[in-house]
Amino acid sequence: MPLALVTGAARANSIAAGIVPRLRRDGWTVVTNDLTDADYAGDLSTRPGPDDLMGAVVRDHGVVDALILSHAHDIESGILDTTAEEFDRHVAVNARASLLLIAAFARQIGPDGGAVVALTSDHTTGNLPYGASKGALDRIVISAARELGPRGISANVLNPGPIDTGWMDDATRAQLTAHHPLGRMGTPADIAAFVSFLISPDGRWVSGQLLHSDGGFSARY
Repeated sequence: MPLALVTGAARANSIAAGIVPRLRRDGWTVVTNDLTDADYAGDLSTRPGPDDLMGAVVRDHGVVDALILSHAHDIESGILDTTAEEFDRHVAVNARASLLLIAAFARQIGPDGGAVVALTSDHTTGNLPYGASKGALDRIVISAARELGPRGISANVLNPGPIDTGWMDDATRAQLTAHHPLGRMGTPADIAAFVSFLISPDGRWVSGQLLHSDGGFSARY
């Protein structure tokens, strides 16, 4: 069976936690990473963390065929109250760790190539360090599509829009639902279905894209 590594999968109602069972139903062997409560626990903010993770997975399971990046550090702040330390941690987790994981993934890839999907966000004002680090992630992944394409690797960034993973209160949920073309909020299962396609043989021709899988929510802008 093909092997997928999914990061950020510890929280039970997260997008990553929705992706894992879908891929297993599709016939993938799936291993997970997070700070705790995952198959491979580890801190991706450290310099050796990403390489250590990929090395451990390859040692224990063999070649990784798909890399789904759903880990994130998110502490809301703006220009006037973002500290240098917090900005650096956002970049280390959301951008640098992703870059190093993609590089480690490419170095171990087999002759049939593989797929990278990274979850992103369009947050900016009021959530500056998160949004800035996710913007860097977008450029890293799109660059990977060009640079790693000759190795048979597709790479895409996926913006899921607002997904209720436990962070919404009733007022936020009602406000966002009122603006949603389909009249409901997206779920982790919705995102999992699209990720499943992108890493499948049928989806690998899609590469180098920043994709919105949000039920048309972003079409209001």
